[in-house]
Amino acid sequence: MTSPRSSEQHLAVWSTLDDPRVLRLLLAARPGWVVLDAQHGAWTDRTLTDVLLTLATDVPVWVRLPDDRPSGIGRALDAGAAGVVVPLVESVEQAAAVAAACRYPPTGRRSSGPMQGLVGGTAPTTAEADAAVGCAVMVETAAGLDRVEQIAAVPGVDQVFVGPNDLSLSLGTTLDALLADDDEGGPLPRVVAACRAAGVRAGAYGGDAARGQLLLELGFSDVVVATDTGLLAGAAAVAFSRGD
Repeated sequence: MTSPRSSEQHLAVWSTLDDPRVLRLLLAARPGWVVLDAQHGAWTDRTLTDVLLTLATDVPVWVRLPDDRPSGIGRALDAGAAGVVVPLVESVEQAAAVAAACRYPPTGRRSSGPMQGLVGGTAPTTAEADAAVGCAVMVETAAGLDRVEQIAAVPGVDQVFVGPNDLSLSLGTTLDALLADDDEGGPLPRVVAACRAAGVRAGAYGGDAARGQLLLELGFSDVVVATDTGLLAGAAAVAFSRGD
């Protein structure tokens, strides 16, 4: 995993279609990382496990989980996810529990049960797994934003990931207004500043190139700039456009 203190920016693609062929097409484009969405996308525990166990790629593949339960975090990591993105984190205690679920004792509370042996693979040691795993907690509510400095500083949290759509709803504003607010004390600059102070990476969902660029300009280091459905729909629209 990229060092939290690295200034390198990584562009990501968001996968909602639980199809291994679509995923392999996305990986062939060599994005910085890919996120499989098991909260609002079609990915399920079964499809995640089937794909992750047989996937051969050096592109980091993360999973956005439906909630913060340790069992779900462990299942995704056991199957071979490079990291997890956990939604709706609003407190230091919740962030600490998520971080603990990502790593084995004595650092954390992850239960040992890697699945690579199910397909004839070799599982990493616990030390190797702890060093490689990525733990991203989503700040997407007013309550989470109020505590973002403390959340970013929780040991074991590698990235604070902003869900701008939900955050704008929680703050009672629009997505475009949230993205346009580049004042130092604005919500998104505040998240970036908190991450820099804590030495962790600042991630965010842009969804397309234009919004992704705004997030990059605000200082986010890991930004989703495309989705599988958006790429497919956009290409289809272009292919069938008659120019009239």
